[in-house]
Formats: sequence, structure tokens, C-alpha cells
Amino acid sequence: LLAEDDRGPVILSRADNDQIAAATTRSPNGTRTGHTVVWRPRLDRPGRVLVVTAGTADLPVAEECVATLVGYGFTPHLLTDVGVAGVHRLTASVDELLDADAVVVVAGMEGALASLVGGITPAPVVAVPTSVGYGAALEGVTALLAMLSSCAAGLTVVGIDNGFGAACAVARLLPG
Repeated sequence: LLAEDDRGPVILSRADNDQIAAATTRSPNGTRTGHTVVWRPRLDRPGRVLVVTAGTADLPVAEECVATLVGYGFTPHLLTDVGVAGVHRLTASVDELLDADAVVVVAGMEGALASLVGGITPAPVVAVPTSVGYGAALEGVTALLAMLSSCAAGLTVVGIDNGFGAACAVARLLPG
């Protein structure tokens, strides 16, 4: 098992309870967050990373992203339930957005939060469409297409529900 090796972080993502139990029984020193377990996170890495969710239904994907960022050595800050339906909650956090070195936006429905955040912060923004939503959300396809079509220049978009991939993108974007 990789978790028994001495090199680098080991990240188990999208695991069910049985898989997590089997892995942590054999290698009990992992830290679990949601459906993700991290062994031997990298030592502190510079960079202020903000993970922003539009709604509470986006939290499982955000938790995967946060756990993966921790594995890479970051100390991310999670800002939840600040979607465009309650934009006053986002505007209360503008200073955090301006101070961030990278921002991950996790949003379902129509995915508008990514464009809004991309217009506020000068930092790189990684957008994660989620499969949550109703009506014409189409299991994340609507959010994905909106993020790909964003007028916020330079927005990086990963696949639907890919919190792990968003964290990997941040790790590539920020030096260290």
C-alpha cells in the first residue's frame, strides 16, 4: 500500500466507507475529510488558497478539494454558501478574495459564481462545476458550459465534481 511508503503524500479520494475502513485499518495515520483520506501531507507550502462554494450542496466537492490541498501542503480557507442568490455574503468577503493567491470556486446550478469571483480577484481562479441543482442544471453540464464561456479571462475549469483536479491545478499554479 502506498500509504506505507515513506515518500510524498498519499491521497485516497472518492472512497466509500468500506474502502476507507480497509485503507485506514492497514495504515491508520491518515486524516479523513469527507470521502478523502490523506497520509503524510507535504510540509507547509506558501500560498493563501481560498475554496469558495456557491451553496451547501457543493460541500462534498469542496471538502475533496480542501483535503487534497492539505495533502499538497497548503492551509486552505473554506468560504461556504456565498452564491449569487445571496451575493451580499460574497461581498462581505471581498478582502479575502483580494488577498488570496489562488481561489477555487465550487458551484452547481448555472455556475455564475466563477465569473463573479473571476471579476473580483486578481488571483488565478479554478472553477469546479458540480452536479447539484435542479431544472435545467443537467447534472452539472449547465455550470460547466457557463464556466467555459465565462467572460472572466483566464478562468481554469476542471471536470464536473472534480475537487481533486482543482486542487492539483492550484498546486501547479502556485510555486513551491
